[in-house]
Amino acid sequence: QSELVESGGGLAQPGGSLRLSCAASGFPFSNYAMSWARQAPGKGLEWVSGIDSVGSDTYYAYSVKGRFTISRDNAKNTVYLQMNSLKPEDTALYYCARPFGSKWTSQFEDYDYWGQGTQVTVSS
Repeated sequence: QSELVESGGGLAQPGGSLRLSCAASGFPFSNYAMSWARQAPGKGLEWVSGIDSVGSDTYYAYSVKGRFTISRDNAKNTVYLQMNSLKPEDTALYYCARPFGSKWTSQFEDYDYWGQGTQVTVSS
């Protein structure tokens, strides 16, 4: 049974930092790309960042580029999202997700496993 479990969310002040983690189990983690998506209250799901299976190719949404960094540790079956210079508009439920293959894709229909989400709230 494949599983993704996010952690690391919480309350941060504007300008602060948080690091999200997504622990994977039940599948050969190093064979798959991984992604982070978020959903803010009253808004649709949007991609935040993605990384290929070996960590050599990354994707960032324009709104987070230069502030967020995605990385992975294939030995620990974990993908991370380092979030710096947080803004109130980063407030959302953050999900990690696994696509079918080793390359990042923006097509939601290409994803078969999602975590339960971790809440990030940026407020003073």
